[in-house]
Amino acid sequence: MNKEKLDIYIECLDHTVSGERFKLYKDRDHDMLVTTPKPDENSLGKYYESEDYISHTDAKRTVFEKTYHLVKKYSLNKKVKLISKLHKGTGTLLDIGAGTGDFLIEANKKNWQVVGVEPNKQARVLAEEKGIILQPNTANLLSDCFDVITMWHVLEHVPDLPVQIKELKRLLKPGGHLIIAVPNFKSYDAHYYKSFWAAYDVPRHLWHFSKNSMKTLFEKERMTLEKTKPLLFDSFYVSLLSEKYKNGKMNFVKAFWIGLLSNIKGKHSKEYSSHIYILKSA
Repeated sequence: MNKEKLDIYIECLDHTVSGERFKLYKDRDHDMLVTTPKPDENSLGKYYESEDYISHTDAKRTVFEKTYHLVKKYSLNKKVKLISKLHKGTGTLLDIGAGTGDFLIEANKKNWQVVGVEPNKQARVLAEEKGIILQPNTANLLSDCFDVITMWHVLEHVPDLPVQIKELKRLLKPGGHLIIAVPNFKSYDAHYYKSFWAAYDVPRHLWHFSKNSMKTLFEKERMTLEKTKPLLFDSFYVSLLSEKYKNGKMNFVKAFWIGLLSNIKGKHSKEYSSHIYILKSA
């Protein structure tokens, strides 16, 4: 990113692990935000060392965690239906940032040939206990190998964004589809909660995308944005966490209202809390 074209946008705390303060700079060329300072790859891992980091655990200790997993089960079926509709059946699927493997398990039930990548060792162990082996990275995967690649709330975490996008292009078959879900900093709930918006999640989220940035970044690697879809449940989940960060407790009623309002406003503005981007490789 061109540092001369970065402007301060907002400052945020790491509410999950360290309590450290980070600045988000606006990259005007790409219409996106960049977390600064960016931890180096050796120190980034410590910011994930929390039992509250829910994507790396199957814990169901609280009402919040139980609700999360209930919604997750519903969402898994929707995700599998999406890829099956896109590819008109089954094929080869790579899920990057596979967590504990549940999406791949559901896709495999629908006869997809699945491969998963997950850098977190604890999550890989949990996936292996379910009978699915995940790779720590994509280095040993063959080029032009996959009909569909998915990244569900993962792209915002990758240390080197341009390198990751080139790697996605390498792995996809010509005509293959890339499906990416990321938060949207232009949503109503982001504007409402400001620095307390949970989806900023600094410094684990290194990049913060808009629809413009997704189109621009992937066009450089000859991947075309075909469609954008909302993730309607995300506004409620993010608002609930944001309430905790802002007020010290989860106010379910207030979070539900803000989440609902965000979706209502998103219907008109087309700026939802999170989006699914469907891209096609040339």
